[in-house]
Amino acid sequence: MAVRKRVLEVAYPNAAGIDVGAKSHFVAVPADRDETPVREFTSFTDDLNRLADWLQACAVDVVAMESTGVYWIPLYELLSAHGFVVHLVNARHVKNVSGRKSDVLDCQWLQQLMSYGLLSGAFRPEDAICHLRALSRQQQMLTRYQSRHVQHIQQKALAQMNVQLHNVISDITGETGLRIVRAILEGERDPAKLAALRHRGILASEEDIVRSLQGNWRDEHVFALRQAVTLYDAYTQALQDCEAAIAGQLDKLSRVTVDEPAAPKRGRRPSSQAHRLRLALHRALGVDLTRIDGIDVGTALKVLAKVGFDLSRFKSAKHFASWLGLCPGTKISGGKVLSGASKRTANRLAQALRMAAMTLRRSQSALGAYHRRMLGRLDKAKAITATAHKLARLIYTMITKGTAYVDQGQTYYEERHRERVVHHLHKKAASMGYTLVPITAA
Repeated sequence: MAVRKRVLEVAYPNAAGIDVGAKSHFVAVPADRDETPVREFTSFTDDLNRLADWLQACAVDVVAMESTGVYWIPLYELLSAHGFVVHLVNARHVKNVSGRKSDVLDCQWLQQLMSYGLLSGAFRPEDAICHLRALSRQQQMLTRYQSRHVQHIQQKALAQMNVQLHNVISDITGETGLRIVRAILEGERDPAKLAALRHRGILASEEDIVRSLQGNWRDEHVFALRQAVTLYDAYTQALQDCEAAIAGQLDKLSRVTVDEPAAPKRGRRPSSQAHRLRLALHRALGVDLTRIDGIDVGTALKVLAKVGFDLSRFKSAKHFASWLGLCPGTKISGGKVLSGASKRTANRLAQALRMAAMTLRRSQSALGAYHRRMLGRLDKAKAITATAHKLARLIYTMITKGTAYVDQGQTYYEERHRERVVHHLHKKAASMGYTLVPITAA
């Protein structure tokens, strides 16, 4: 019996492969383009320009490179500026190759796979969205650093002084907490005078606050508290500057005019800054994603910073959800499903949608009813993923169609679910030769 050998067609004859490193990059071009088809270039800017000139001299127009840390970003941006079509490929697609362990062989293997069209590039939005993405990630990093100093204030410095203020007020960085902490740093030690600084909205009584402010005021503990508050203030100022930069970039991305903003979701009392950010996101995306229950301003900002407003790279909502890693797995062998688990991913937007799904457990909306039904059928992690998948499909539909989201409510969803269940019961009974009769009609 003759064996038919599959011959791969060369899809990208002018492709090059680059193995990205921290100190140097190894580049491979087709063997007929240069006497030395593999060269090494350092990561300095002048060498990167020489790399681009060499690729142009070799008539290369498509480049494939692995995503290695952040070292690929300068090279990617430089090659894109020179007019190359750069594909940022997933390292998992090429790592399981026996014998391909050196940098030289890696770049040659990338060039060969790309020439046959076996590699697909990662999704990367336009430069304006990448600018917003960098600012958004900077904001998240600053927030993490600021939270560490908040923990230092209440769980280290105040705890060492046995000042139990964080046990009687919910937010140590709120108006009351910061008033008292700053008064302590200014030298006030009288618990009664410190407790008098509390805001009228604080539920704790003044007596409880007085008892919580009786501590030992050792100089080394006050010094640690002072430094923690100083660093907290520094990160607060940095966050304000970052938010101003994000607002400026959002103004540049505005595509529609929003004259009269829609009323916020019930129960929400957004701050003025959050309200301005919400309007800016509405102008940039063309729709108000915060109308979806569970999606707040921060999540909507991550949507815009991650994928932008042009989702044409994704053929359908299914492809979009699959890219996020929110679809069931299809690990099948021999006709048997080996695993249906979703693929592991570090996608920040997928993580944000999972966090949004977790907030729907007690929601009285249709999404809340759906999430509770998933919790009744699946374990918690799978139910959260299923709800995040539904949120992803809603976001895709709203952005691509430009339609607003209208919540039908919990009652509408449960009634529709009941109608589907009854329909399937009638269908199953008819297939078995029976007829379902309502109890009221019996």
